[in-house]
Amino acid sequence: MEVVSFCQNQKFVNRSSILSVYIFIRGFSLWSMKKIPELESALSHNRRWIVNNQIKNIILRYPNQVVPVNFLQKKFKTLDLQGKALNWLNKYPCCFEVFRENDELYCQLTKRMMSLVEEEESIKEEQEPVFAERLAKILMMSSNQRLNVVKLDELKRNFGFPDDYLIRIVPKYSEMFRLINYSGRRSSLEVELISWKPELACSCIELSSRKQNTEPRFSCLLPSTWVKSWERFNEFNSTPYISPYTNLNNLVEGSKDHEKRTVALVHELLALTLWKKISIVKLTHLRREFALPEKLNVLLLKHPGIFYVTNKYRIYTVLLREGYNGSKLIDKDPLVVVKDKFGELMQEGLHEYNQRRRLLNLEKRKKKGVIVPKLEKRKDKNGDISEEEDQEHKVGRLFDPEERKRFYKILFEEDS
Repeated sequence: MEVVSFCQNQKFVNRSSILSVYIFIRGFSLWSMKKIPELESALSHNRRWIVNNQIKNIILRYPNQVVPVNFLQKKFKTLDLQGKALNWLNKYPCCFEVFRENDELYCQLTKRMMSLVEEEESIKEEQEPVFAERLAKILMMSSNQRLNVVKLDELKRNFGFPDDYLIRIVPKYSEMFRLINYSGRRSSLEVELISWKPELACSCIELSSRKQNTEPRFSCLLPSTWVKSWERFNEFNSTPYISPYTNLNNLVEGSKDHEKRTVALVHELLALTLWKKISIVKLTHLRREFALPEKLNVLLLKHPGIFYVTNKYRIYTVLLREGYNGSKLIDKDPLVVVKDKFGELMQEGLHEYNQRRRLLNLEKRKKKGVIVPKLEKRKDKNGDISEEEDQEHKVGRLFDPEERKRFYKILFEEDS
């Protein structure tokens, strides 16, 4: 009835239109999975971190790594930000240093920030053999052992590849890879594997089973109360595991063996990523190369014990359940560790900025004759004062009825 009334409101006049909208809405309802707060938290990306990382990259690419603030202001639109760039930069004094020269403001990275940049670059150099193996494994799982560069570029950061991997990794391991372009168009450039490595054709599930001397099997991380899901998982897991490095020619599309191999392939791809998660849209861009089903979302939702699917931030993402303990990533890649340090430095700078703002606002209130009561700050589970509690200059503190009563009581008593 809701669909019909929606169609009528939108002046849909024929039954085929109503049916089309119904199918569309019904198809969208397939995107449903019980929300797990811990995993939703793990999927939360810090928008500030993303923006600051982009600003960092802009500064590093600029001559002498010193950027006019006016130039960053122009870039703010591409970063989907509003307001003044200077105000944003001032919020992160541990990351960005702003100075004036010849009546113009400039920005550069702080020494601590440059130290992290150097650490990250050092890790990338050390990890080059790992990147080469990772790229080889990805190509080995593809149907023709080659992938389009444009499509691979969409996923390079998921796998930790440096931006210049085409000139840093591919030529250095010329015995493994080569660049090919049969059509001559730039968009047709591909990376091809020219040397199959049997020692790499082993998934993380197979590697784990070898260590434990057991048969390779998927693990299920669902509550015991999910009885039907457990039954479906046990039935699926009862048949032999099929490696994602298995030749597709031996499998019939749509068969249970083909599904088993597809689940193993998505599992292996997620295991190779830094954060054990990936956008489903990006995966579907490689549907032909990895022989993925047209309705990949339906397949993933059939296996909630292995994958967690969410539409947080309106971006459909699949996460590998076994890669997390609660909201914490279990095995952190060295690149993830250094990126976490960047996040900590950023938060330290923001805390310092908020403290300064708080003291300035207190001074302004004192000059106006407003006496602000000393309030005990609540601490979070880690014993740290939360960012929200630390920003006393925000009026949100006074939304608490008891807090507001105490504030006005002191204020009016002083006035009298």
